[in-house]
Amino acid sequence: MVTLNGQTLTFSEVRRVLFDQERVSSSDESIRKVVASRKAVEKIVEEEKVVYGITTGFGKFSDVYIGKEDVEALQLNLIRSHACGMGEPFPEIVSRAMLLLRANALLKGFSGVRPVVIERLLDLVNAKIHPVIPQQGPLVRVGI
Repeated sequence: MVTLNGQTLTFSEVRRVLFDQERVSSSDESIRKVVASRKAVEKIVEEEKVVYGITTGFGKFSDVYIGKEDVEALQLNLIRSHACGMGEPFPEIVSRAMLLLRANALLKGFSGVRPVVIERLLDLVNAKIHPVIPQQGPLVRVGI
C-alpha cells in the first residue's frame, strides 16, 4: 500500500501504483490538513471576504464579487468551462498518473477541496477506472 501525504511520493511508488496495481491511500495527517483548508474556505465564504477565485470571478472578472448564495454556481460553472477537449485521448497510464498526482497535490492541504474529492480520486485509481482525457483542451497547462 502506498500512502500519500502530499510531500513524499517517489517515482518508485508511482510506478508501483501504475504498473504493479499497488493500492493507494491518504495519510490521516494529510486529511487533517485538507479539512483545515476546507474550513478556511468555508469561513471566507461565510464572512463574505473578497478572495480571488473563491468569492470573485476569474481573469477579467476578478473584480466581480460573488456573494455566498452564488459561490456554488461559480464553482460549477468553472468545472463546466473546463469540461471540453479534443484530439486523441491520453493513454490510460497517463490518465491514471494524472489522478494519482492530482490526489497527491491536493493532499498538501492548500486547495480548499472537500476530502471526498481526494477520496474519489483514490477510489478511481484503486479500481483502475480512469477518465478519457483529450490531449487538447481549453487550458494551457493551468491547474495541471
